[in-house]
Amino acid sequence: MKTGFNAPIIKSEVPKRGKVKINFLFVLILVFFLVVSIIFLRVFHSIILFFVFLFTGFVLSQSPKIVKEWEKGIVLRFGRFRKQIGPGLFWVVPFIDRVVMWIDQRVMTTGFMAEKTLTKDTVPVNVDAVLFWVVWDAKKAALEVSNYYEAISWAAQTALRDIIGKTELSDLLKGRDKIDKQLQKIIDARTEPWGITVQSVEIRDIVIPPELEEAMSRQAQAERERLARVILGDAETQIADKFVKAAEKYQDNQIAFHLRAMNMLYEGLKEKGALIIVPSTAVESMGLGTITGLTALYNKDKK
Repeated sequence: MKTGFNAPIIKSEVPKRGKVKINFLFVLILVFFLVVSIIFLRVFHSIILFFVFLFTGFVLSQSPKIVKEWEKGIVLRFGRFRKQIGPGLFWVVPFIDRVVMWIDQRVMTTGFMAEKTLTKDTVPVNVDAVLFWVVWDAKKAALEVSNYYEAISWAAQTALRDIIGKTELSDLLKGRDKIDKQLQKIIDARTEPWGITVQSVEIRDIVIPPELEEAMSRQAQAERERLARVILGDAETQIADKFVKAAEKYQDNQIAFHLRAMNMLYEGLKEKGALIIVPSTAVESMGLGTITGLTALYNKDKK
């Protein structure tokens, strides 16, 4: 049986480290100093001033940073944390301050799964789930863990395997909401030091072996048949109780008994082609011979 640890399925973007963001201010400053350098070159005919202004423009163009509404920028100065910036326009010291990471603080989704994982009652299952999480502290996410995207994926998968190993198959199939809350609590406890909050965990699918699925289907069918027989037996018992009560009523009232017999005979004979066999003793005791003849004459006249 294959029970090897599988790589998590990551459906979110990897964190952007040290990526240079070229914005319109960068281009504007660079173009401005390029024009000024050309002007000084034409006026003063000095190639030195040309390169001085061009270099100054390039240095200053590295200073402005535009951070999006949902992002935070982590700034290091000589390798040490200085501040986090964003959102909006910010200025940093060129070549001294460095934006090493851009942290997305929107709600993220990460899909993860556990394959061929044994439940408490030793049944191998494949479980597919999705995790909803958000970075609430960009500083911790950048400094406390190497790659928080990958770390949260592994944390979610190991927590899922741990829960499956402690849960029986029946509880796993019926108690998804309970397991979702347990997973959320476990994963959130692991990711809280990284500045990450788990909003919810949802199990999407649980796949069991086909042989077990067929056996469970037969068991469910047998259970439904058993319940149907029990319900039918209860109905028969209730009907018998009603007949006993009716017999007690008819025992002391022969007229009511005869009227009931006449009604049953009439209901049976009024259907076309109906045939009722009545014991002779019942005919004599209840005087049904005359009643039967009258009913037959009535049906003949009706036709």
